[in-house]
Amino acid sequence: MTALSIQWAPLLPEALLAVLAVVAFLLLALALFRRASGVILRAAAFAVLLLALANPSLIEEQRDPLSDVVFVVADESASQDIGERRNQTDTALAHLLEELGVLGETEVRVIRAGDSRGTETNEGTALFGALRQALAKVPRQRVAGVILLSDGQIHDLPETVESLGIEAPVHLLLTGEENEGDRRLMVTQAPSFGIVGDQLSLTLQVDDLVDGPAGGSGQVTLRRNGELLQSLDVPIGSEEELTFELDHRGPSVLEIEVAPGPEELTLANNRAAVVVNGVRDRLRVLLVSGEPHAGERAWRNILKSDPSVDLVHFTILRPPEKQDGTPIRELSLIAFPTRELFEIKLDEFDLIIFDRYRRRGVLPSIYLENVANYVEQGGALLEAVGPTFASPLSLYRTPLGRVLPGEPTGVIFENGFHPEVTDIGQRHPVTAGLDGSAAAPSEGAESTPAWGRWFRQIDADPTSGVIVMQGIEQRPLLILDRVGEGRVAQLMSDHMWLWSRGFEGGGPQAELLRRISHWLMKEPDLEEDDLHAEVRAGQLQIVRRSLGEALPDVTVTLPSGEERSLPLTPEGPGRASARLSIAENGLYQITDGTLTTLAAAGPLNPLELRDPRSSGALIDPLLRESGGALRRLAGQDLPELRKVSGSRDRFGRNWIGVKSGDGFIVTGVLQIPLLPALLVLLLALGTAVLAWQREGR
Repeated sequence: MTALSIQWAPLLPEALLAVLAVVAFLLLALALFRRASGVILRAAAFAVLLLALANPSLIEEQRDPLSDVVFVVADESASQDIGERRNQTDTALAHLLEELGVLGETEVRVIRAGDSRGTETNEGTALFGALRQALAKVPRQRVAGVILLSDGQIHDLPETVESLGIEAPVHLLLTGEENEGDRRLMVTQAPSFGIVGDQLSLTLQVDDLVDGPAGGSGQVTLRRNGELLQSLDVPIGSEEELTFELDHRGPSVLEIEVAPGPEELTLANNRAAVVVNGVRDRLRVLLVSGEPHAGERAWRNILKSDPSVDLVHFTILRPPEKQDGTPIRELSLIAFPTRELFEIKLDEFDLIIFDRYRRRGVLPSIYLENVANYVEQGGALLEAVGPTFASPLSLYRTPLGRVLPGEPTGVIFENGFHPEVTDIGQRHPVTAGLDGSAAAPSEGAESTPAWGRWFRQIDADPTSGVIVMQGIEQRPLLILDRVGEGRVAQLMSDHMWLWSRGFEGGGPQAELLRRISHWLMKEPDLEEDDLHAEVRAGQLQIVRRSLGEALPDVTVTLPSGEERSLPLTPEGPGRASARLSIAENGLYQITDGTLTTLAAAGPLNPLELRDPRSSGALIDPLLRESGGALRRLAGQDLPELRKVSGSRDRFGRNWIGVKSGDGFIVTGVLQIPLLPALLVLLLALGTAVLAWQREGR
């Protein structure tokens, strides 16, 4: 195939050439005004010279035609899994490939797009983004058409066909059935965090997507971390507010589900999961020091340094039995408000600490009984014992003894020793990985912690709980225990303050106390027997903490109901993990047979499932502008493919068309000057001689 064209290559700049043309025109106009003879011949001479300077050439191109390109875009979004849509897409795709294969000089490029499962974005079905990238690699002259295989729920539609940069038709082969209906649940407002114990709320709406009017109600259930909180009927089409409370710090998964409606396409949009992070407003701590001592100030300083702690501290300086004749008006002491603290406001405290407390008649047995009940009902107690713990004045000899895990033996060690983390303490989150807990041993010596020594330990026999630290002769130094719904910690020494003073390098006193306090108050990050899961960077990350050695595999239930078994990989003492790539958005349930947890993946209200009905209403204006057609696949024969050209119709009753392209590649070029130098010279001299001769007459 050849093509002819004229090409101009001026010997002078175009501006200068224009100036010469104007000058020639003015001279000719002056000659006409004076009625000079030979004006036409002069004009011919000027024209020959100007054409010679414009340097025209005849270009003959040898062209090889290029095949037309048809783009077939297959929708891979989650809504295509509804009913027979996926099968309809596969059948139509195979039919298109067969039909386009016999057209001749036609190249088919299949684009699979729209799958946003496993991502945190909420952009819905994006087909035209991938199409634009493919179109950018092909000259627009070669694009013969675009055929979409989709249910019509496309959320990145271009405003016009021109913005796509093509002049070809866009067709839609619509999957799904006519007159579909569905029920959906949408969470319109939900908190991202809340204060533990405070009343929180979320707002939801249930809609029945049907052609006719919708009414009635739907039963909605609200669960927190798998625990049923409430169930109620919600009117269809109106917003409803649900209230709940967070029971612990850290993330809580709220699962909201509505019962199936009269018409359902998918149950995936009948459920929603909200992750709400619980935070504590202020931690109320009651510190009772039985007597003044060197470590009292250390306890107070550590607790007061935490801005989230409200500390109430009492030190018993003057016991009731002390009678020295000092007038009351000269005492700067206040009476210990025992009734207010241990009866009226006891439940308002998150943690109670007894520091070297002994029985002195200050707290009656009934108040200590209240503290024991407080622990069993979910409270937190820390006892830092002193020498009197080994005497009959010990708190163990009171009603509080039933919740204490260590029974005094009456022995007091007063030798220097390094507190050590036990084997089980290496796996317990309270003591695992403390700075300096695993110093490298010198040659021929045992490993010792790289922190300072203590010089007193009160011996006790553990009756329950877990020993996470030990001291002299491997006797218990720190015991942690669960009592009823509450927790207790017992520190069998009053020399922890040496670390805060930096004695022999000090030690992690503040960190250890922080961990003990947070474990006592049931912080999820310090649970020693815990299964935790969260979604990060497209992966489900599972962490299992345990004091045991062997850990079973975990079973993950996907949002679709499929179950997968994952082995746990050890990551250190007491900690193992597993990873799973997210392929579906929704709620994941993870269990190891003993513990169960939940994790939510994807956006709260997926745009993809906001209206899963099959419809071409969104894309219809684009189809009309391009001259394309919409054909529903269900219940109809697959359309034939034809090539059309010019302004002919691009679809018919049982066929759709693709444009005959005019793409080509130039294989050779022949350039022929239209005004060779010799010809220009002869024409210019000839016209000049004729003009001179004409004027001579």
